[in-house]
Order: sequence, then structure tokens, then C-alpha cells
Amino acid sequence: MQFITPLKNTLNHVFSGSRFNTLKQSSMIPIRHMRFDFDPKEIDPKFYLNAELASAYFASLSIFLTFGEDLVIDTARYHRELVKDPLLKQRVTALIGQEAIHSKMHNELNDAFREADYPVQLFRTWAGWVFDYGFNRLPQPMKLSLMAGIEHFTAVLAEYMMKHEEIFFRSRDEKQRAIWMWHMLEESEHKDIAYDVFQALSNNYALRIAGFFPALITILILISVASLMVPFYREPKNLIRWSYWKEMPYSIALIFGLKDGVYGSTMQHIFDYLRPDFHPNDHDTSAYLSYYKEKLLNPEHGILTPYFTREFTPSLRL
Repeated sequence: MQFITPLKNTLNHVFSGSRFNTLKQSSMIPIRHMRFDFDPKEIDPKFYLNAELASAYFASLSIFLTFGEDLVIDTARYHRELVKDPLLKQRVTALIGQEAIHSKMHNELNDAFREADYPVQLFRTWAGWVFDYGFNRLPQPMKLSLMAGIEHFTAVLAEYMMKHEEIFFRSRDEKQRAIWMWHMLEESEHKDIAYDVFQALSNNYALRIAGFFPALITILILISVASLMVPFYREPKNLIRWSYWKEMPYSIALIFGLKDGVYGSTMQHIFDYLRPDFHPNDHDTSAYLSYYKEKLLNPEHGILTPYFTREFTPSLRL
């Protein structure tokens, strides 16, 4: 398994040999409104590199993400009132807006998954239990830590996707391509906000690490277990279909492989969060953001142009 893209070749020299912890991405960001109108009949069950189980993982992730995004929204709203810095407060408002639209659009995608015979309602029930009886009952300082941890994982995932552009173009499912690329862009765009809020209001290393591990368990374990059910739920014959079992090692390598897998190849980045002096912008993605804003948002030929409706940038109140 090898990923070589024109983007990687173009940008390799930008990132070689140095850390970009001084290049901050902190700036005012917009809230973009989208409309995808997903059609269940157009859903590609092998969207992710023509691999059924790996694709099921991302379908499951789409379902669980909505609950994480809602927690981020509620936690950010609560702590926004405690933030003193005007720019950071404005960025928190933008984070809330972006995450709210992510949640709405992914719920629409999940409704399409449900009509395409994915076990969406079952997963929503499971996620509801985890959040309603677990994460949502945590005290606010721990929620703030968990929010920072969740945003770290989505930032790692977004950076991986940015570096492996070809993932999105193996399938003809244009709307799944669009929603994941849009989500990828905005998660990288706002990746430092939750962390900066945590540092501004708490700056407690032990508490920050305490929020890291529940996020790790939720994303890596719970969603992995859930995704194993999807192929059998949709196609019970997969239980006895040799072609499915033959493909399974490939799917697992795509997600957890040490060389190019989503999480296997990013473990160092994931656990970099444990450094006392860590900051999300130590992993600079500003060059990728510039590239993808042109590729996705160009008014004439951007991938998101058919689905983009409007954008709004919250005002900065000094």
C-alpha cells in the first residue's frame, strides 16, 4: 500500500527538516453553510479506497462524530463566556458555527446511510448511552479537556487526509467526497481553538491528559467495534463470502497499518499531545489549507462549489 500524490510531492520540501511551532494558524475563520442533498441510492459502500470494512469505519465515524461535535458545541458555548481575549472569543464562535453545520450535514449523510441499510439507529443508541450517561455528565473542566482531546484527534485525521488526497478520488460518490473534504478543511482550519481555550482557562497538564484517553478509546476502539457490524448488517452473506474475508486484512491495514494506515502511521502525531509543551500548530498545515481552499472553494471549479450556499464570519468585538 503506497500513497504518492502530486500534492505530497509539491509540498514535501515545505515541511522537511524543521518544526513549525512558531507558525500559528490562529486567525478569524468563516462559518460555511453547505447543502448536499444526499441520495441513499448513490451511496458507495466501498467509498474508502474500494475497501468495504475501511469504508464502514468511516460511515461509523460519521455517526459517532455528530455526538462528539454536539459535546464540543455545548462545551465551547459554556466556556466562551469565560474567555477574555477578543480574537479567541471570536474564534470560539466560529468553531461553534462550523461544528454545528458539521453535525447537521453528517446527520443528513447518516440518514442516507440508514436508508441504504446501515445500522444507523443502533449506533445512535450506543453513542447516546456513551454521551448521555458518560461524557455529558462530566464536570465542565473535564469536558473542556475532552473537547481539546477530541479536536486533537480530528486534526490528526484531517492532516492525514490532506496528505493523502487520492483517497477521495477512487469512488464516483461525489457527495461523500465533498463532505469529507469539506470537513477535513475546516477541522484543520480550527484545530487550535479548543486547545487554546483549554490553555487560557486551565493550563493544567494532568487534566489535559485526563481528557485525551477517553477520546482515544472512543475514536479508536468504540468506532472500530461498531464498524465491524456494518458489512454483515448490510450483506449477511459476507459471513460466508471468501472475497470479503480476503479483503479484511487490506481494510485493517488502511486504518491501522504502521506504514500508511490512518492511525498506525500517525501514532507519533497522536501521542505528541502528551508533551507538556505541545501545541496543535507544531504540526503546521497552513500550506495544505491554502492548497485545499483553492481546490475546494474556487467559485468556478471548486469541488465544494455545487454544494456551497453562503458563508459568514463572526464579528470581532474588542
